[in-house]
Amino acid sequence: MIEVDGSYGEGGGQILRTAVSLGGVLGREVRIFNIRAGRSQPGLKPQHLTGVRAAAEMCNAQLKGSEVGSTELIFKPSKLRTGRFRFDVGTAGSITLVLQILMPLLAYSPGRVEVEIIGGTDVKWSPPIDYFIHVALPVLGKLGNTCQLEVLRRGHYPRGGGQVRVATTPVESFKPITGIDSGAVVRIRGVSHAVGLPRHVAERQSQAARKALSGKGLPEPDIVIDHPEAKSNLGAGSGLVLYAGTRGGAILGADSLGERGKPAEEVGEEAAGRLVEEIESGAFLDRHMGDMIIPYLALADGNSEVSVSQITQHTLTNLKVAEWLAGVRFEVEGELGTKGRLRTEGLGLRGSSSSSPTGSLVVPRP
Repeated sequence: MIEVDGSYGEGGGQILRTAVSLGGVLGREVRIFNIRAGRSQPGLKPQHLTGVRAAAEMCNAQLKGSEVGSTELIFKPSKLRTGRFRFDVGTAGSITLVLQILMPLLAYSPGRVEVEIIGGTDVKWSPPIDYFIHVALPVLGKLGNTCQLEVLRRGHYPRGGGQVRVATTPVESFKPITGIDSGAVVRIRGVSHAVGLPRHVAERQSQAARKALSGKGLPEPDIVIDHPEAKSNLGAGSGLVLYAGTRGGAILGADSLGERGKPAEEVGEEAAGRLVEEIESGAFLDRHMGDMIIPYLALADGNSEVSVSQITQHTLTNLKVAEWLAGVRFEVEGELGTKGRLRTEGLGLRGSSSSSPTGSLVVPRP
């Protein structure tokens, strides 16, 4: 059994997600304790619990401590499964955070898998669904990950009710990736959405983003307006995701979420400002993708090297958990809060053992 201290680093839910996901792929029993100790309300929340239980169903795992509020969980996986699955967070908990746990499991399943998840598609402190579609999935596709994602309905805080369908085909192993310089931006696209609100909210978000990006020497953005005609009875919400494609093959994303009292113009300006920061870094991955890609680099069959626009505490925490679970070694070049590079000596599944190693990741929080 591998023991992981959930208070390490930033002490958040990413430790749980990475440990369970890699444990399921590699067939390694994991005990996570001090779960979310760095948060104001420690322990498992509904979205974490949905992800853990979904992963357990995907790989016939035994669970202990899988209830809301639990600060300790034992996850003992068996063989990965195929088929169709449906999981409901039951709140506006993030669908994309559930997907972060499930996607490596789906990729290494022995056959095609279809999953439907109900929850929040666009909520605070998590990647919006449009970022996942237009940035995360294309970047992960460079490692060989194959995934089709369809948004059936958006869901916002507090009622949720969003619905997403995902289908994947298996891979033998993720491929290593090299990406250092992003190169010049050749296109900027985006999705501005408004649900249960007037169409002009989405349009104003888009117009403000265009204005903020003008004069920066960048291509004219192509922003799609997503405003479902049908009235939503699940609650109103809006947001904007922008993404830039570069000559070097990079895809950099940024977003902003609407909320009560926040003008649509502020949403557009915020997303545009964040995208400009990412572009000006010259990095191959934006700061959020730099974190999300770590489990895939850990499983890749070979060495990878990528530049990241900003090394965050989230990134460093995730690296450590991936090293412990997958036996891969990461080298970080750069300081916290600055642009950096991540290098791996990946072993892929060749580096995994049929028997679960024992050990303990009990490191004092910095």
